[in-house]
Amino acid sequence: VQLQASGGGLVQAGGSLRLSCAASRRTSSNNGMGWFRQAPGKEREFVAGISWNGASTTYSDSVKGRFTISRDRAKNTVYLQMSSLKPEDTAVYYCAASRTSYSSTDYSQYNYWGKGTQVTVSS
Repeated sequence: VQLQASGGGLVQAGGSLRLSCAASRRTSSNNGMGWFRQAPGKEREFVAGISWNGASTTYSDSVKGRFTISRDRAKNTVYLQMSSLKPEDTAVYYCAASRTSYSSTDYSQYNYWGKGTQVTVSS
């Protein structure tokens, strides 16, 4: 499975962005998916996750209520809608496919990763 994240960019605080993660084949539609991010000098952190059928979603406390994860299985694509962005959301965002049908906050439970897309939020 190859994952390609896109949609990052430069936005002012309070603005919105939508990230997309396109998977290379339909197998990924049976996997849980997750978004992680890594800021300079910091460890990679979990942002949001979604189950194989979209019925279950999980968010980190830092983005809950501002970000929404969704997926379109027919298009093999996962989205991260980010609203009310803050400068502390600045990071490289990665999408990943879980080893199981559900997402996890533990990055070791993901066996496929995209290359990441930069999100920069200016104050």
